[in-house]
Amino acid sequence: MTATNFADIAWRGRRLRIEYQWVGAAVSPSPPVVFLHEGLGSLAMWKDFPARFCERHGLRALLFSRYGYGQSTPKPPAERWGVNFMHEQAFEVLPALLAALGIERPWLFGHSDGGSIALLYASRHPVAGLVVVAPHIFVEAFGIASIEAARRAYESTDLRQRLARYHADVDSAFRGWNDIWLDPAFRAWNIEPALDAITCPVLAVQGVDDEYGTLEQIRGIARRVPQTKLVELADCGHSPHRDQPGQLIAQAGAFIKATAQQTLSQEWRTR
Repeated sequence: MTATNFADIAWRGRRLRIEYQWVGAAVSPSPPVVFLHEGLGSLAMWKDFPARFCERHGLRALLFSRYGYGQSTPKPPAERWGVNFMHEQAFEVLPALLAALGIERPWLFGHSDGGSIALLYASRHPVAGLVVVAPHIFVEAFGIASIEAARRAYESTDLRQRLARYHADVDSAFRGWNDIWLDPAFRAWNIEPALDAITCPVLAVQGVDDEYGTLEQIRGIARRVPQTKLVELADCGHSPHRDQPGQLIAQAGAFIKATAQQTLSQEWRTR
């Protein structure tokens, strides 16, 4: 079993302890793939998907739990995420973590909020490419209704108990995500203008039956970022790595390999 480690980073005058883990072994000098989890996720909640993905395609990947999630530093009870919490993760916390681990120009593989963070990061920093799965680029009433349903489930079913297996402070993880998404001020959140600055290859994947957003989320990316390839998966909800893992492994791996081959060909032509 791959060991879990911790990286210490400084953020806004505080020390954050971030859990991380490497999986896979690159069979070529391909950049590492950094996995960015969803709003209720963590390193452990990816389960064996990243390892299967890496084994299939000969890649190496970094998994980590964001501040407030998994075994990383919990969010203090009195602290609330702000409307721009994903911008802070993309522009401040993620760069600090990658610098601490000596990672440059990685692939980013982000799910849900993690996909949004990946898009924002790529709007300011060089990356090899993006795989964004069920990302959010604006807020839809359709998705808010599902987030309200998640709050009711957390308060009245065994959802809290099930999530507690993956987080040192489950209330920190759930409330941090749920409270800000249901804050009326968050209704105006929109990252579409930032997408115009993305120059890397993008694979945008979404389930047709996604309960947290319509297909306009990924189609909107393609309108702003013309080098985007869209994949819309049938019989699939908000978590393609759980609902359609084989399809996602095949599609994302093929995209990364094709991009790497194209990059190599371009480098040879310029020599």
